[in-house]
Amino acid sequence: MSNELNILPELIFEISKEGKVGYSFRDIDISDDLIAIDKSKLREDIKDFPELSEVDVVRHYTNVSKLNHSVDSGFYPLGSCTMKYNPKINEKIASLKGLNTHPYSPTDCVQGNLEIIKELEKWLVNITGMHGFTLVPAAGAHGEFAGMMVIRKYLESKGDARKIVLIPDSAHGTNPASAHFAGYDIKEIPSNEDGVLDAKTVKEYLNEDVAALMMTNPNTLGIFEKNIMEIADLLHENGSLLYMDGANMNAFMGIVKPGDIGADVIHLNLHKTFSTPHGGGGPGSGPIGVTKELVQFLPVPLIIEGKDGYSVNYFNDAGIGRIKNFYGNFLVIVKALAYLMALGKENVSKVAEDAVLNANYIREKLKDVLDLPFKSKTLHEVIFSDKDLPVTTLDIAKRLLDYGIHPFTIYFPLIVHGAMMIEPTETESKETIDAFIDVMKKILDEAKKDPEYLKGAPYNTPVRRLDEVLAARKPVLKWINEENEG
Repeated sequence: MSNELNILPELIFEISKEGKVGYSFRDIDISDDLIAIDKSKLREDIKDFPELSEVDVVRHYTNVSKLNHSVDSGFYPLGSCTMKYNPKINEKIASLKGLNTHPYSPTDCVQGNLEIIKELEKWLVNITGMHGFTLVPAAGAHGEFAGMMVIRKYLESKGDARKIVLIPDSAHGTNPASAHFAGYDIKEIPSNEDGVLDAKTVKEYLNEDVAALMMTNPNTLGIFEKNIMEIADLLHENGSLLYMDGANMNAFMGIVKPGDIGADVIHLNLHKTFSTPHGGGGPGSGPIGVTKELVQFLPVPLIIEGKDGYSVNYFNDAGIGRIKNFYGNFLVIVKALAYLMALGKENVSKVAEDAVLNANYIREKLKDVLDLPFKSKTLHEVIFSDKDLPVTTLDIAKRLLDYGIHPFTIYFPLIVHGAMMIEPTETESKETIDAFIDVMKKILDEAKKDPEYLKGAPYNTPVRRLDEVLAARKPVLKWINEENEG
């Protein structure tokens, strides 16, 4: 059917050949007195030490480096994680001399750094409609946890020890964990047939023990929660708060402000919406915004702007205290501000418009060849399923690797069986998206003609399909030369 595995010699690990040399030194008579190394520490020979030419070594490591897929090397439509392109000017700005200052530097020596933090806070306040922000949380889930702790602290200040947090079945997977670690019990609420929450359903779950509802909006189906204002009113009448997971803010920033539609707390992902590097373990940033009533409960440090410059408040007895050392991941903050300033306030909404356009273009082009489980309008991402296909979502994802495309998110959200969650982001061109659509159609055609072939994919990667359960439970973390084993 197509390109069977064909690995060049440089991609094979065991390429040593006796007699090959990668260096050449003249024999020079050097007195032992001039050699600083203790000779007893030297080995005359190293068993099985590779013998390779310089070009063998260079090609090997160069080709190994190419095995890492990234948004810089190819399309990365990972749904819900927003793997967008990161402008290199942001990296350049973050590396400017003077920005990477010591965190213990006196306040009067880092006025510029503090101004950057405060300036980004102002941008985020304006974009979200919230009253105040903290940039301290290190990532999205950390922001969720901090936001739920703020809610807890606020309710406790009123003598209201509530126990329950409601979470829709279409929420981000970290939401229930964050609420749980903040000390709450979790109750899941089902979405309706349109993929959104009904106000009537929410009302049935409300009682005096409900502290908050954590709503991902747009939710993991890519659908905007159209009943949010009615739901917010019900919550507030009940003395409960609305936490809005704003990780998908790239779907409507500059168009709708969460503070205007009832949200009391929101977290944002700078490493998603605001184009700072995502993946590889971090660093990320998950700032939280709150309404006026909740500002006093934010974590420290708080950056205070005064007539004599900026100061830092580390002592706020009303707040939740320290959740991270120093000011947060400062250089991520720098990159996010650089991104926003490059856009200008007039283009913030353009990001959302293009993200929605790209996702809906994919939806329109693939809806006749893939099952679309929810027919409601979607925003920044689209969910298909493997219903009625002769292969599984996993098979399609593995086959995408053969075409040099990173697979989309698979099997999430859990409320869609065989889910394919595709998010192209606003930074991809029509040409790239058209190429992806063509590949998807080609793969689906392959699936109809020879489904068994897809079940063996990928074929063009150095490692074929793994036993993923075994790999997760018993990972092999070092190279083993099987030829020399035993």
